[in-house]
Amino acid sequence: MEDDKPWALVSGAVEHGSYEDLTPIIKQHFQILCYKDFLQNPQLHGPKIQAVLVWDNIPPTDPSTLRFLPSLKVVANGGVGIDHLDVPYINSLGVKVTNTPGVVSDATADMAMGLLLASARKIVQGHQISVDPNTTNHKPQSLMGVEVTGSTMGIIGMGHIGCKIAQRGKGFDMKILYHNRTRRSVEEEQAVGATYCEKMDDLLKESDFVVLAVNLSPETTGLISTRELNLMKPTATLVNISRGRVVDQDALVKALQSETILAAALDVTYPEPLPRDHPLLGLPNVLITPHVGTDTLSTSRKIVQRMVENAVAVLKGQSIPNEVKPK
Repeated sequence: MEDDKPWALVSGAVEHGSYEDLTPIIKQHFQILCYKDFLQNPQLHGPKIQAVLVWDNIPPTDPSTLRFLPSLKVVANGGVGIDHLDVPYINSLGVKVTNTPGVVSDATADMAMGLLLASARKIVQGHQISVDPNTTNHKPQSLMGVEVTGSTMGIIGMGHIGCKIAQRGKGFDMKILYHNRTRRSVEEEQAVGATYCEKMDDLLKESDFVVLAVNLSPETTGLISTRELNLMKPTATLVNISRGRVVDQDALVKALQSETILAAALDVTYPEPLPRDHPLLGLPNVLITPHVGTDTLSTSRKIVQRMVENAVAVLKGQSIPNEVKPK
């Protein structure tokens, strides 16, 4: 019976936006309430909500929202990153937190490789020249790119996504270096042809492309700043598909302006979107996309399915596939 299903608070994007066809996955197990409808009368709607399904940071899980949800049992986040969630606080309310690792890895790794290729081969600039009605020289010298095949890619953060990026780099006959808190097994290294760099500095000095695939934490905030950028080759490109705050953006602007490094390709910034007058937006050697690393329909379906599985497991008292616990 529909009325027997628990209530879930969801993002408007999932219920009414571009992801509307994902709602049947949720409705198999939940009655759903859109966040904007919840805001019309939180005192009325709040007590029945047992699950919050967070998509692109919405619904928010700040104290001003959670105080209206006395029956809440689980916050199920779509995606891996949980830097927008105060996990200790949410847990203190007796509420579980879950995320969706694994299912986002292929799409995110594809995005990393796409950014790397687009930046190296100046694909966006080439498109702009090709469609410009004022173009007279359709193959200017400015479109001369950087060879990807046989180059060196350094991956900082060799988790599931990092390994997937390495697999793709191997397909381009790239030399793969990586730095991680813990070294992967010899078998895992051999599977993707990766070489461990105990010191991140060594990776920065040797890589033609530095790809950031770390989780955001106090330790990784500002991980790449002036010192690290100065260690990179002047012909190197920085690719970031992790979180914007992993990079000191002021330092990045200076490095790009001074040609300390060749280019940057970013799917993430801080904030998102950047203010329209931010200097990064005016630099010709920067490629920016609006945090769409996981935005494929197939991956979106997998994310929602995993969110639902996690939430249902919590409500039924079952083993939780992907519970996030405070560190």
